[in-house]
Formats: sequence, C-alpha cells, structure tokens
Amino acid sequence: MTRRDAPGAPPDADALAFLTRPGLTRLWTAVRARLERNGLQPTGTVRLQNLDAQECEALSLLLAKPLTAPNAAIRLADLDTRLRASAVGRGLAATLAELGPPLTDRRAARDAAAAERSRLWSTAEETLTATPLGDQSWSRQWLEEIRRSGTLTRQSSRQSSRQSSDQSSQTALTTVTQAIQTLATLFPGTGPDSTPTPTPATWGRGELATRTTGSAHGLDDGTLLARLVLRGIALAQDVEFPTDAPGRRALWRRASVTPDEVSSTVLTYGLRPTGGTWQETALRERADHHLETHLTLRELRTVRLELTPGTRIHVCENPRIVEAAADAGCTAPLICTSGSATTVVLTLLDALAATGCAFAYHGDFDWAGIALANRVMQRYEATTPWRMNAADYEYLITRSQVHGTPQLSLTGAPVVAMWDPELTPVMEALGIALHEEGALDLLLEDLG
Repeated sequence: MTRRDAPGAPPDADALAFLTRPGLTRLWTAVRARLERNGLQPTGTVRLQNLDAQECEALSLLLAKPLTAPNAAIRLADLDTRLRASAVGRGLAATLAELGPPLTDRRAARDAAAAERSRLWSTAEETLTATPLGDQSWSRQWLEEIRRSGTLTRQSSRQSSRQSSDQSSQTALTTVTQAIQTLATLFPGTGPDSTPTPTPATWGRGELATRTTGSAHGLDDGTLLARLVLRGIALAQDVEFPTDAPGRRALWRRASVTPDEVSSTVLTYGLRPTGGTWQETALRERADHHLETHLTLRELRTVRLELTPGTRIHVCENPRIVEAAADAGCTAPLICTSGSATTVVLTLLDALAATGCAFAYHGDFDWAGIALANRVMQRYEATTPWRMNAADYEYLITRSQVHGTPQLSLTGAPVVAMWDPELTPVMEALGIALHEEGALDLLLEDLG
C-alpha cells in the first residue's frame, strides 16, 4: 500500500478492500482484543500461529516485509506507524473503528463502573444518615450486606439490560433509595429498650408502595425492592429471612404492613363452625343450602373457625369434587386445595387443625399429586389417606380399562408415598396417571 490520501481522510475503496481481505481477519481480531485491553493504546505484541499462505501474503503486503514462517509476532506500535504512513492515513485504533464495530475501552469502562459503584454507595450512605435509620445499628449492617452481596447492582443490571450503564446505575440508586425511604417510614425511631419499633400506623402494602415509590405495585412480592425491604425488616426485628410466601407475609405483618389478603381464596363446602358471630352463622347457612364458599385470607384473620373437636374434614385437590358434592347435597365438610396448597389453604387448615379437626386427603394419582399429599400429611399429623392407597389405585385403573377409558401415561420422577409403601411401586409398574375425577362417584359416597 502506498500513501495517497491526506491524514484523517476516509480510506479510499482500494485501501478498505485490502484491509478487509480474509487473510487479515485473524490479525484484526487479535489486535482489537489487545487494544481494548490496553486502553486503546497501540502497545504490546500480538502473536499469530499456523498462518496459511493467504494470511502470509496479506500480512507481507500490510507490513511491507516478507513473511514465510507459519508464526508471526507483530508489534502494535509498528503496525500503527505503518498504517499512518500508508494509503489508510490513520492510526491503528482509528483504522479498526473505521472497519467496525466501534472499539470499547475496557479499562476506562472498568474505571467508570468502579466510580459509579463508589458514587452509588456513598450516596446511599448519605441518604441513610439523613433518615431516622441513621441512628439504628441494624440499618448499617443491612446496607453493608447489600453492598457485599452485589445483589443490588447485579439485579439492577439485569432489569436494565437494554439500557446504558448510566441508566443501570441510576436504576440501582433509585432502588436502594426507595428501600431506605420505605424502611424509614416503617421504623421512624427506637423504643426505650433500643430495639427498632415499627410505626404505630398499619399500612396496606399497596398504600406503602405508593407512598415511597409512586406505584402501588412497587413492593409486589418477587421484586428486588420488596426483597431489600424484607431483609431490612428481618434485621430490624432480629428474625430469620423468610424463604416462602407465608413467611414473607408474616414478616410484613411484623412491620405493621398488611399484604394483599383478598385476591387469593380457599374453596370450602359444608363448614359449620360452632360460634355465634354473623360470619360463622353465614357459613352454617351456606352449608345448609349446599353452597360452596370462597374464603379470603382477610376473612380467615377475623373469623373464628371452631368446629366440634374431632370433626373429620375431607380435603380434595380439584374444584370439580366440591361442585359435584354441592350438586349431590352432600353433608360432610370439604376443603379444596385447587391444585396446590397455597398460603390461604394452609392458613385455613392450620386454624382447623388447632381446634382439633382431623383431615382425610385425596388427590391425583400422579407424582405431583403424591408430592402434594405428602406435604399435607407431613404438616398435619391427624391426616389419613382418603381412597389413596395402592388397592384404591389398582381398582380405579382396572375399572377405567374395563370401561374403555383412554389411559394417561405417568410421567416424571417417581415420588414415594409416605402413607403407603406399596403405592409408588404399583404406580411405577402400571405407569398410568389418574386424575381425581376418576374416583368422583366413590368420593361422593364417602361425603354422604
């Protein structure tokens, strides 16, 4: 290549065609990586091995010296000088920028990221100090744990994956600032024994989120902000950080925050509590009229569900069982887990178990159904299987085959049924899954 253009002018078509020829591809890849590590300075050496004839020819023309060996060591400073003196008319970094894509100064990016992290935590520290949390020792521990874990910057980067680094840093700063403001609202001071005292006010979680974030969903379960605030509450109250939804709800309540307790319900039928409140009277009347009832967590917090001690309550997995029991005018009390025992279901079962009720459980004959049955039986000692033994399974499978019912294959990893050691081997041998509706007529007989 000979010099034909003025310095700084775009390379002509011939120069660009030469620079982009296949024999130089490996060179530009190696040089780009070295420049980005070097702060875009043409220093150091790149080494290419096992050069083919095409690469040797292209490098010889580029460097203006013959290369015959299969390996080459190329000093970036020499290459920079050669490009400036050639028809390219610009240095190494400018040449690679012209060829694209843009170069990244990784050293500068690292320094900038470190500076942003330093700014983030110094700002967070200043914000914390300016609130009532500044005098509470647990708050410093909370902020330090967040900083050490890297959760804030890591999660904020994921949430801002389509944003610039500056926007990602701002997202992290906004999140930790909102967490500080939320905790300062919940713990405005300390009590006489120097333990954090929640504000006397009771907050709805949506109301608190609106107050501190501007969005009623800012503290929804599963958000990064909610996790940071809950971690602060746990430290303030000196309790373990919860690992499940019931534990998180309980922790919110410790800080006088009421989670949403009306959107999820438990389906019940035939409950006849013995108390005299209007709520208990309403449940008895609905049972007398063979009507199902959906109870919310909010109702379960206020109604006193006391049944006659020793009452046997049937628990099923599928709402169709409740519907059929109501249509048939059955009288036995029934609770439905609706596929999985959620917080509201377990809250009701906990309350009934505390009054001396016993449970009889039936679910699907598949591995998920066995796992759920295990969970219920392990949680409540006074629980017996309800047509859920190996003999019941074999009978139902045989009956379905006699009736010509299409068979559903049993899939997934086997689960050992804790109440009947023969059930799992029989299910594995037959390999057929059976949904609860397959036993509907038998279950209705038991419900009376």
